[in-house]
Amino acid sequence: MTPMVDASTPAPPSGRTRTRTWAVVLAACVGQFLVVLDVSVVNVALPSMRADLGLSAIGLQWVLNAYSIAFAGFMLLGGRAADLYGRKRMFLVGLGLFTAASLAGGLAQEGWQLLAARAAQGLGAAVLAPATLTLLTAAVPEGAARAKAIGTWMAVGAGGGAAGGLVGGVLTDALSWRWVLLINVPVGVLVLAGAALWLAEGRTDGRSRIDLLGAVLVTAGLASVAYGIVQTEEAGWTATETLVPLLGGPALLALFVLVETRTAKPLMPLRVLGARAVASANVAMLVIGSATFSMWYFMTVYAQNVLDYSALQAGLALMPSSLAVVVGSKSAPRLMARVGAKNLALIGTVVAAAGFGWQSTMTVHGSYLAAVCLPGVLMMAGAGLASTPLASLATSGAAPGEAGLVSGLVNTSRTMGGALGLAVLSTVAAARTGDVADPAALTAGYALAFRTAGGVLLGGLLVMLLWLPRHRAPLITSVRTASPDVPAPARPLSR
Repeated sequence: MTPMVDASTPAPPSGRTRTRTWAVVLAACVGQFLVVLDVSVVNVALPSMRADLGLSAIGLQWVLNAYSIAFAGFMLLGGRAADLYGRKRMFLVGLGLFTAASLAGGLAQEGWQLLAARAAQGLGAAVLAPATLTLLTAAVPEGAARAKAIGTWMAVGAGGGAAGGLVGGVLTDALSWRWVLLINVPVGVLVLAGAALWLAEGRTDGRSRIDLLGAVLVTAGLASVAYGIVQTEEAGWTATETLVPLLGGPALLALFVLVETRTAKPLMPLRVLGARAVASANVAMLVIGSATFSMWYFMTVYAQNVLDYSALQAGLALMPSSLAVVVGSKSAPRLMARVGAKNLALIGTVVAAAGFGWQSTMTVHGSYLAAVCLPGVLMMAGAGLASTPLASLATSGAAPGEAGLVSGLVNTSRTMGGALGLAVLSTVAAARTGDVADPAALTAGYALAFRTAGGVLLGGLLVMLLWLPRHRAPLITSVRTASPDVPAPARPLSR
């Protein structure tokens, strides 16, 4: 028989167990690679999509935001579902939906069909992504081994986002924009088959009820805020079509908080944020995501719209940045052992902010080395160094039975930060560019977006300096009772 990998319970160390554990890590990393790849893979294909489907400039933004908002908004639901219904089951459900939506998007004939498929992709990713991190943290005991595994997971995820430009460029130039989505189909089918054979089920309790109302409210609220920000580009800040979503979004989020305080089984128990490590690390993740996600978009459009790179050339131009984020993420576990998680997060944020500052000096006739390569390497190396310790801090504070929830929260913070950051920074760039679309005006707008993002990172640096915990607290026994398939309780971090 084919060996089954227990997706929830670490076994005594042995060669066979280590092989099985790394099979879980491999499945988690491949799933994470796919969902992060699709955040960025469409960037270089946007001009082709616009020409083929007649999308507007705002429609192009929503090719990105439809995915990101559905991804971030439903990720808490996906994380909780992994805890309640089983990690393997949710991994398979999420990957199956993601693969089917990729097929639909690649075959789209109208702009609205593409946007709907991207939203469905985001929903599938929201179910899949928390299951990947939960599989990993459940299979690898806390300590150096888990830090290494999370570093690998972060590096693969970062590599997926970074490789999106190259993959999208190759597929768009060699075939068509449709293949940036269709390529997910054969990969998804292979991973589905492998996961069905190799992963064993694991869950934390037998409850079957889930807070669907909470998921709908938080997603609608976040989408409304993002839509309102995007509307300012055309309608201005005082127009009705801007004010309604900008005011309605926070109202929906406030209603979400109210529902969570009153429902018996909330999607997002607010007490989870009472742990200092969880709250501070997620805020930091949101800030970093708001800058780094937007970086790929602006670097791609700068390369194509100003420097006249082809889709393939733009993808190749960003390869050093892609490698930098992978190297930063993979180096982080070793550096954490030397300088500490908090210090490494601070160092990484400073490096990233320096890169954004450098990038904001971009010109119409900028050289590849000074205007694309070196600042991109700094931005992404810093992001890789900062993200791994933040993810480790947040997930190490998870109580038994809430690993999926906290994993979903980490991904939600980073991805939602990216969606909102793109909406805000695109509006900032458009306001500076105005109605003029010549290279000089576009460059000025992009440069202002990078300066703004750098300022956001410096603000996040101050938050991390004051809020992130530095030391672990002594082991505290959880008041919750874990089921037999739950690993030993994680040591809570200082509050």
